[in-house]
Amino acid sequence: MTLAHDISGSGPTLVLVHGIVHRRQAWDAVLEYLTPYRRVVTVDLPGHGESPLPELEPDVMGQLLDDVAEFVAEVTPAGERAHIAGNSLGGWIALSLAARGDVESVTALSPAGFFVNQLDQARAINTFRVLRSAARLMGRSLPEALRYKMIRYPAMAAFFAHPSHIGYETALADTRSLMSNELVDLGLNLELVFPPIVDPTVRVTVAWGRRDLILPVYEAARVKSQFPQAKTMVLPGLGHVPMTDAPELISSILLAGSEPIGARAPELSNDVLA
Repeated sequence: MTLAHDISGSGPTLVLVHGIVHRRQAWDAVLEYLTPYRRVVTVDLPGHGESPLPELEPDVMGQLLDDVAEFVAEVTPAGERAHIAGNSLGGWIALSLAARGDVESVTALSPAGFFVNQLDQARAINTFRVLRSAARLMGRSLPEALRYKMIRYPAMAAFFAHPSHIGYETALADTRSLMSNELVDLGLNLELVFPPIVDPTVRVTVAWGRRDLILPVYEAARVKSQFPQAKTMVLPGLGHVPMTDAPELISSILLAGSEPIGARAPELSNDVLA
């Protein structure tokens, strides 16, 4: 099926995949830095934003992965292999497509799939559930309540290290998405297992926000066991959705991770710790 998406810019194709309960607008803050150098595709995952949730098969994650793989092939020009980047659940999808050899490179920002154990996964999913319950308690007063920074900033703090960067309209749309998302209820039973690596030459970059409260940075230590070729980095002062926390820094990481072979990659900020 065709997923809701936007395409802008020119250059090698870079597909950007958001996380659970988010939307393609999660990448808006980095677009101005990417589109001069990349043909950027932002997409709403099934059941998110403007993409409907299809009838789910027993293998939910396999279905989701196949849907995104089909979409990537659909929007990539003939003769080209797309680069992909993802955040959270989108990071798991991006890394899984890299493992299957479906893309040229992958950049994952605080990706899912590196839980220490089932309790760690339950902690992450229950964080979403608690936040959703709190939002639902506001009921019809939610739109008015989020106009106040003393409410909006704490409501966004689990996702962003700098919630002051999030405007009212974005906060309201994100909160409504959190309240209506159906995949959260399946989260405790989803198996976020990476496929076997088919092509170990696919370039992999994984960056983790040190202030991530959803998928804590201790999970980053497990990346190399799954993707030995990965370049890993920790981003001081950034949260789970770092694109809004530090757009220029994240853009430089995305450009470096998707740079064509032989081209000079952009210099990364000194704030990045390898």
